[in-house]
Amino acid sequence: MASFLIEGNHRLQGEIFPQGAKNEALQVICATLLTDEEVRLQNVPDILDVNNLILLLQDIGVKVKRNAPGDITFQADSINLEYLRTEEYLERCSSLRGSILTIGPLVARFGHAVVSKPGGDKIGRRRLDSHFYGLQCLGASFTVDADHQLFEISADHLKGAYMLLDEASVTGTANILMAAVMAEGTTTIYNAACEPYIQQLCHMLNRMGANISGIASNRLTIVGTKLLRGATHRILPDMIEIGSFIGMGAMVGDGLTIKQVSLRDLGIIPDAFRRLGIKIEVQGDDLFIPGGQRYEVESFIDGSLMTLADAPWPGLTPDLLSILIVVATQAKGSVLFHQKMFESRLFFTDKLIDMGAQIILCDPHRAVVVGHNFEHQLRARRMSSPDIRAGIALLIAALSADGTSRIDNVEQIDRGYEHIEQRLNALGAKITRI
Repeated sequence: MASFLIEGNHRLQGEIFPQGAKNEALQVICATLLTDEEVRLQNVPDILDVNNLILLLQDIGVKVKRNAPGDITFQADSINLEYLRTEEYLERCSSLRGSILTIGPLVARFGHAVVSKPGGDKIGRRRLDSHFYGLQCLGASFTVDADHQLFEISADHLKGAYMLLDEASVTGTANILMAAVMAEGTTTIYNAACEPYIQQLCHMLNRMGANISGIASNRLTIVGTKLLRGATHRILPDMIEIGSFIGMGAMVGDGLTIKQVSLRDLGIIPDAFRRLGIKIEVQGDDLFIPGGQRYEVESFIDGSLMTLADAPWPGLTPDLLSILIVVATQAKGSVLFHQKMFESRLFFTDKLIDMGAQIILCDPHRAVVVGHNFEHQLRARRMSSPDIRAGIALLIAALSADGTSRIDNVEQIDRGYEHIEQRLNALGAKITRI
């Protein structure tokens, strides 16, 4: 198990390019299972979750050719369906949440998929009902082996259907989309997720020969086709990493430029930081975070306490609340954070409290942060990363702290952030991996 030693009080300055989007990469990599032709993906992030998914696909027979860093060609022309029943495959699925995204394309193309209950962040209940409901509407059946936490999905023939999802699940929408593109007839998905990464998946599938309309809305219409072809697709920059760099620039920056952010796909993320009083300058498709900021939390028009809450797109992504909480610890003013989607994600705040932050954890879903206005520096501590986003939040806190902090279990950070210590050290940080 690796750890980071972070020497605080070093300012970050310069330019940084965000990696490719983790969540989009997991979806489009699984979509390569839908055709026996080559699919070329560019801007693929070199992170643990993505690399483990690529290894999983290789194990079931997908050919993988690395053309250049972040540029990979996939060809699923010799899939070994028998491997899906092996203990090795199921064990690997159980440690990788992205493995759930294989069931849609496998059922669509081969009529069968097996997956164990996927792993991932321990941030509370993350149900799979939307995935199975959508596939059932298309004509698939599934069985559950509760003793082994195993799901088996089969379909002799998928047929288009109308469905209304009870939640706008991103991975659920992706799975249903990847199955529906090869179903007979027309499928309508209402209350579909409409995140930019879902939009990207739709555009890629259309280039492969699918017929998807309603892209960027919560009502998707898919006219099925029997055969999909190869395509080339470029993955968007990761909006969560961009938000992480905005937070770093505000807390410990001396002028930080985040390059080529695809501003039109960031939604309200920059505005969420601006509500904490952070200055962000737009320079073409780059964001510049001026150094030496002392930022003051806005209040609502009626003067009430600022509240930041997560919501399905185009609302604020829940993955950024951990970073916003850390940034708020040094703001002037107070802010209430409401994490609606996951009941365990705010528990990392006890580590920030140990560092000297003024945070009141009201319940598993709500926390009030009373900012220090940079008058009281956070204290260095030894901590452990509980999940990807809390891990990067703790790293930001450690960068601003007085003294040398240690973060254990940084493999959690590696799951979502590419070579993070090397990239931050190039900006002036002092981070050592041990």
